[in-house]
Amino acid sequence: MEHSCAAEVPKQLGPKGIRVNGVAPGPIWTPLQVSGGATQEKLQQFGGDTPLGRPGQPVELASIYVQLAASDASYATGQVYGAAGGSGQP
Repeated sequence: MEHSCAAEVPKQLGPKGIRVNGVAPGPIWTPLQVSGGATQEKLQQFGGDTPLGRPGQPVELASIYVQLAASDASYATGQVYGAAGGSGQP
């Protein structure tokens, strides 16, 4: 979700009780990296340029999505949450 979308859409949907947020992950390891035709060298380097020096795992993003769906996050809207291994995104 673009930042402008995450900022404007909540203004339209907030009065209807609909929250809009985004998650901006950095390099996350999934089976698509292997099946996407990347060379072995690229696969070995994938995510290595993050401050943590590795790609993230999908499970490392799960808590962000769970928190955004939770009722105790009902005040969170119009936000983009970054999870990029220290790269400073979004």
